[in-house]
Amino acid sequence: MATINQVLSQLGLVLPPAPKPVASYVPYVQTGNLVVISGQLPSRSGQVAFTGKVISRADIELGQQAARLAVINALAVLQDACGGNLDRVQRIVRLGIFVQCVDTFDQQPAIANGASDLLVQIFGDKGRHARAAVGVNALPLNALVEIEMLAEITV
Repeated sequence: MATINQVLSQLGLVLPPAPKPVASYVPYVQTGNLVVISGQLPSRSGQVAFTGKVISRADIELGQQAARLAVINALAVLQDACGGNLDRVQRIVRLGIFVQCVDTFDQQPAIANGASDLLVQIFGDKGRHARAAVGVNALPLNALVEIEMLAEITV
């Protein structure tokens, strides 16, 4: 069985350093075998890479790319919580995905699939999770999406 690092390599993914908080919170909290990851934005090198509102179905692919990047950042934080060893992940329990969009946009689940599908590619059945995909009128730093994660790890 391949390690998570091997799977990431096969997918051409390199996790960045875990993003630093931009306000008064911590990147994650561990209680028992659960790790709660604070909301992550679609950022690269400290800059939000996807901004603005989703306005139409034509923006779904862009939103999926943003969700994918945000979940990669969440995985970087989870890796820190696991002491650098993502093989400690027993299950991705839940994702909360917030999509900044116009009032008439109703395809938030399609955008959320950008994150959900990647987690299943990486973790297999352990990556299948409960989820909420919600449209909002504004997000921090004008980010297109924000993702929070709950994971179960071995202690």
